Order: sequence, then structure tokens, then C-alpha cells
Amino acid sequence: MKDRLASLDEKGESMVLSEEECAQMHGVLSDIHSLSRLNTSIGWQQSRVQWLRDGDANSKYFHLVMANRRRRNSLCSILVYGVLVEGVHPIREAIFRHFQNHYQSDVVERPILLICSFKLCLLRRVLVLLNLFR
Repeated sequence: MKDRLASLDEKGESMVLSEEECAQMHGVLSDIHSLSRLNTSIGWQQSRVQWLRDGDANSKYFHLVMANRRRRNSLCSILVYGVLVEGVHPIREAIFRHFQNHYQSDVVERPILLICSFKLCLLRRVLVLLNLFR
């Protein structure tokens, strides 16, 4: 089928295909897609049969990987302001305090912008720019 499709494709590049050849090309493409889906389905069914026959052979491996990841991601100790903190509850409390302090809003005195002086300053700049481009 692939060879027939390649020959029709080559012929279509050099000249115009007849209606019969176009229909034949669409039929070959349709057949190739159907066989591809069938092959994928057969492969999935074969893997499922093998899994049912052999059992879940990866379960021990999977659990070892997950246990290793859990150990690697755990926090045994952290350094807080130069002091080593260990244990679940002290670490949890230190992390909580860190983010609590980080996200608390402090009252900040912001300068007051006088709108009038800003408008005058802006007007002066515009006038200077206009004088430059004359």
C-alpha cells in the first residue's frame, strides 16, 4: 500500500492525476489509516494481556521509586537565622512564621504627590520639547 501511494504521489507531482487515480489514492490513504489504528489497538490489547498474565511486575519498583522520592523531598532540618531547626513541628512552625512575616503588610509612609506641581512640570517638559522641534 505504501509503495502504491508513493507511485501515485510521484505521478501526481509530474502530471495531473485522473479521477480514478485520485479515488485510488484516497482509498489507499484510508486503508493505511485504518490499518494503523488496527495495529495500535492490537498493540494495546497485547500489552494488556501481558500485564494480566505477568501481574503487576512494576509495583515493587514503583514503590521503591516513590519511597526514594519521598525521602529526597523531606525536610529533616532547616537553617533559620543561623540556628539549625529539626523535627516536624519546629520546622512547620518556622516555615509558617517565615511566610506569615513575609506576607504581613507593613504601614509604609508614601510621599504625597501634588497634582498641581506635576501638571506644571509636565507642561514645562512639553513646551521644551515643542521648542526643540520647531
